[in-house]
Amino acid sequence: MPTILVTGSAGFIGFYVAKTLLAAGHTVVGIDNFNAYYAAELKRARTDMLSGWGNFFPVEIDLADTGSTTRCCMEYRPEIICHLAAQAGVRYSLINPHTYERSNLAGFINLIENARSLSVKRFVYASSSSVYGGNIKLPYSEDDPVNTPVSLYAATKRANELIAYTYNHLYGLQTIGLRFFTVYGEWGRPDMAYWSFLENILNGEPIRVFNHGMNRRDFTYIDDIISGVTTSLTSIDLDGYEIINLGNNNPVELLDFIDILEELAGKPAIKQMVAAQPGDVVATYADISKARKKLGFQPETSIRQGLERFVSWYRDFPDLMKTVREHRLVGPR
Repeated sequence: MPTILVTGSAGFIGFYVAKTLLAAGHTVVGIDNFNAYYAAELKRARTDMLSGWGNFFPVEIDLADTGSTTRCCMEYRPEIICHLAAQAGVRYSLINPHTYERSNLAGFINLIENARSLSVKRFVYASSSSVYGGNIKLPYSEDDPVNTPVSLYAATKRANELIAYTYNHLYGLQTIGLRFFTVYGEWGRPDMAYWSFLENILNGEPIRVFNHGMNRRDFTYIDDIISGVTTSLTSIDLDGYEIINLGNNNPVELLDFIDILEELAGKPAIKQMVAAQPGDVVATYADISKARKKLGFQPETSIRQGLERFVSWYRDFPDLMKTVREHRLVGPR
């Protein structure tokens, strides 16, 4: 089996991808810089679980460090790269633009340049539904225009797609961009609404409901996403340059989402209805016809099923949740 390099292996999606590949018998090299955007203890806990496999090789480096990235790639010589590391967060990009420049642009270029020099067979990378910006046509199709991003985060993800196109065009590197739609689930990201809402509900604290609850999101459960990602690494039915939506294809009203969380938490939410925030979009909705055709992708998990699993998991780790909460109250470092 080919050696696969997974960046962001201590992150949410990267952890699940690495775990799935390891269980299938692949050798996995996992890169992460364990930054303090959210509690590093959560990232360490994920990595500790991966380290139980003898075919996992963790590497702690910053992809924006050209020398470290090149040395890692030369040492392990992966045949496939799955690039999931990035600075996440739409709102955070509004106040920390240089963090996104370093992680999402410099890091991406360093890695894809190594993919070129090593003649990597396939370069799969995480894009985002955010590239669709303020498009009002729903559902979002890969053929829709994506030249009007409404956040710096979205702009960096679109830049990744353009860089990938260039490397395919110039060097024949096969690049597969996956546009993720609001991924959630166990071992997830504390900065996302499903986590912070549950935390605040359980602690009797208010939640801010942006755009007065008028937003809709195509929440996609982690297990469904992983099936699409892992298939994209090995499918023989993909062209040299691909952009593919991975979403649930079933947007949920924010207030309905909160109703389910309240029921599962056994407590009502204290809702603070506030205006839309800069960088936000009203709705996300994935057209997944291309993913169905090329990856056999078919999400199976309803929002209720996914949130039930998340809430159950959350309650099983009180000490870790306390640590994550303490970090989140202080904010990214």
